[in-house]
Amino acid sequence: MQLARLALPGDLPDSVLVDRARLRDEAAIRELIRRHNRRLFRAARGVLRDDAEAEDVVQAAWVRAFLALDGFRSEANLATWLTRIALNEALGRVRRRKPAVDLDRLDEGGIVMFPLSPTPPGPESEAGRARVREVLERAVDGLPPAFRTVFVLRAIEGLDTEETAALLGLKPETVKTRLHRARRQLRTALERELAPAFSEIYPFGGARCARTADRVIEQLQRLRPSGE
Repeated sequence: MQLARLALPGDLPDSVLVDRARLRDEAAIRELIRRHNRRLFRAARGVLRDDAEAEDVVQAAWVRAFLALDGFRSEANLATWLTRIALNEALGRVRRRKPAVDLDRLDEGGIVMFPLSPTPPGPESEAGRARVREVLERAVDGLPPAFRTVFVLRAIEGLDTEETAALLGLKPETVKTRLHRARRQLRTALERELAPAFSEIYPFGGARCARTADRVIEQLQRLRPSGE
């Protein structure tokens, strides 16, 4: 479809962007994607456990959403509507891949970007952040699908219990139970993954140790009574 290039002033609400997107305003479409892309990716990634496939799902979900935009009710929550489309697309891929799969009974077995410490960028800090993210993603990927989807929506994306329940067609009590079990399994998985590294935390050797020794000696010398 050919897109128009209308002016896009300031920080417009989603409802205005939706109206403009219906008119095929490219700027509005790009802004809607920018605002909601991360949530859609996280939702899809939580189901599929694969970055590339989740990206494909998000792209397909956006196409579906923009084609169906005329049917979107302005009083509805856009983010919820978009997330439901992405989840349905992701779950549909799982079902097509394994037609007889029951997502609630699979055996237990890592955009998703987790908020980490705002350490100034540098080779060591970036490598550390990548390692932490890798461990966390692997732990989340190891959750059973039913638990993983709830955890991604609740704990990572920040949806409340009612929103998550509505998106997944579950009772709020079921969402709470699955989130609790997901956290418990994650705690166990992370302890198992990180236990070998516990003996290496808080390193204090080499130059740091020598520097501390120098300062202690210096302080002791200052405190030594005169005449000794």
